[in-house]
Amino acid sequence: MSTAEARASRPPLWRDVRVLRVLGQAVFVLAVVWVMRELGDNLTTQLDRQGRDLSFDFVGTRAGFGISEGIEYSPNETFLKAGIVGLMNTIRVSGFGILLATILGLVVGVARLSPNWLVRKIAQVYVELVRNTPVFIQIIFWFFAVFLPLGPPEDGDAGPLLLSNRIIALIWPRWGARQGAWWLVVLGGLVVAALVWRARTRRWERTGQPHHRFAIASLIVAGAAALAQLATGSVRISSPSVTGLSVEGGLQVSASYGALLVALVIYTATFIAEIVRGSILAVQKGQKEAGEALGLSPFQQLRFVVLPQAMRIAIPPINSQYLNLTKNSSLAIAIGYADLVTIGRTTINQTGAAFQVLLLVMLTYLTLSLIISFAMNMLNRSVALKGAR
Repeated sequence: MSTAEARASRPPLWRDVRVLRVLGQAVFVLAVVWVMRELGDNLTTQLDRQGRDLSFDFVGTRAGFGISEGIEYSPNETFLKAGIVGLMNTIRVSGFGILLATILGLVVGVARLSPNWLVRKIAQVYVELVRNTPVFIQIIFWFFAVFLPLGPPEDGDAGPLLLSNRIIALIWPRWGARQGAWWLVVLGGLVVAALVWRARTRRWERTGQPHHRFAIASLIVAGAAALAQLATGSVRISSPSVTGLSVEGGLQVSASYGALLVALVIYTATFIAEIVRGSILAVQKGQKEAGEALGLSPFQQLRFVVLPQAMRIAIPPINSQYLNLTKNSSLAIAIGYADLVTIGRTTINQTGAAFQVLLLVMLTYLTLSLIISFAMNMLNRSVALKGAR
């Protein structure tokens, strides 16, 4: 076909799919820009009528309110410092929540496939009951029905764990003056453990004999920690004790933090459990049969053959659950935990800068979500099957 014939056979521009596709996208972008412009004009007009502006100068002014939990802070510090306290509290509950929900979800997910009927049914009832109940209701339940009835801390007894309606405290290590030397000895133990791990792995690959590398490496690290403690005495165990109306010693968190953490972990673990269960079922049965043919025990088949392959399938949906847990932590406002949203609401009440505060809160949650997604994507790439060269 000649060039002239090809041009003659082309459809007109108003019927060309490619042109219509680009035109549709351009119209959509223009519509979005116009809507955002109208919303911005309406916002500035309303703020001008109220004598307010869109500046962020308030972040450097005195906050004037106290925060009961978090890093060191005083009411004389700025709203920016108060926001940082809220951010750190959000990270603290989200970080521990992700770790504990992952462990619990993995255990429950494996239990859902257990050959033991009782274990399998208990896991099933837990998953079906918890995941079909709103997480907000669960947070309210744990705080008002479980933690508040515990009574004040002065009614409790000193010991390794203190539960009250204000403070939860448990034994925790405290560092002395020579902690640098302690960490130096432990670091040396970690280096030795890594070398032993590598040597035992090579021996296992060469001879096929059991390596026991985890047990040996753990004993080396534990021995180094014990030796460092005997040499320096820099670590002591601090137990919580009640003195009058206050609690001293140990690791202390508020009851609202405990209720929020428990609710988020128990709720999110049900979804992770189902992801783990589905990922295990997605692994071909021949893989498990191959492990059985090699003489591996059922636990070894699960650990060395099934779970590594299942995790490649599970990581992307688990990432979504991590993001959900982080965002669900904003429900702490219902029980008074001083997270980012709670402090943001107090800042709005103090300054009236609702738009600016909410914008900063949304950008902060967006940043946390992007960081979690980036870390999970890196993990997903590291465990993905590499293509043949």
